[in-house]
Amino acid sequence: MSPYVWKDADRFRMLFRVVDDDAPTTGSLWLAQGDGLDFTADEQPLLLPGPQDFDTKGCEDPTVVHVDDGCLVYYTGVRSDGVAQLLWAQGPDIRSLEKRGVAHPSTPRDHNTKEATVERRGAGWLLLFEYSCKGHSHIGRAEADGPSGPWAERPDPLASRPGDWDGWHLSTGPILIDEPGGPIMFYNGANEDAVWQIGWVQLDDTLSHQLERCHEALIEAPTSAGPGGHRVAFAASVVASEGELWLYFTHNDRSLKRARLHRSQS
Repeated sequence: MSPYVWKDADRFRMLFRVVDDDAPTTGSLWLAQGDGLDFTADEQPLLLPGPQDFDTKGCEDPTVVHVDDGCLVYYTGVRSDGVAQLLWAQGPDIRSLEKRGVAHPSTPRDHNTKEATVERRGAGWLLLFEYSCKGHSHIGRAEADGPSGPWAERPDPLASRPGDWDGWHLSTGPILIDEPGGPIMFYNGANEDAVWQIGWVQLDDTLSHQLERCHEALIEAPTSAGPGGHRVAFAASVVASEGELWLYFTHNDRSLKRARLHRSQS
């Protein structure tokens, strides 16, 4: 699940979540390499749950941030009590990561922080993340001087649309940061039945509020439910390649997909 893909020189790399049906955890993070469509995974996971309690029950939802002295990986860690929090790891390269702990904690208001989207804007950094409150998933926004935080929360950049396909839950997705007219995020939305689909929203330059937003889902949910009983299409990353946009997403928390998108000429 959660295929985070980026291009490294002349090859593509993918960090993704693997769930073993017989394991007591919600998953571990694995690294793979390939041509953008076909990938070969390493023989061993890159990040395993534990031994610290902040991710002892699972590692999920990776996001890679490249910085001058290496890279950061934001990911969701699940504690022994089932609470999810946004964690981070750091290293001089993707294969030399050290866990750093909690990046943005779960709180009584912003519960189960996860699904980081991190961007540099001007002299600072912006974080979009998913959190839950009163039975709904929301997209939160926070600011920091550097990519490692600490993060100061700001108002949410967009809201759910009651009665629509994204009227009950919202979650972050990948961003095209330098688009004409403003950054575009491929976000994830769901109705009350947790049918997750992928849409797009154009944000202002500070990612603080929406300028335009799709009416219909860009990528619809699968027609049949997956093993968890829900229909899920969930965006994880986007890469510009060969004059196209390659959007990577998960189908029913089971299979990894790539959509080829073309920019409108109008």
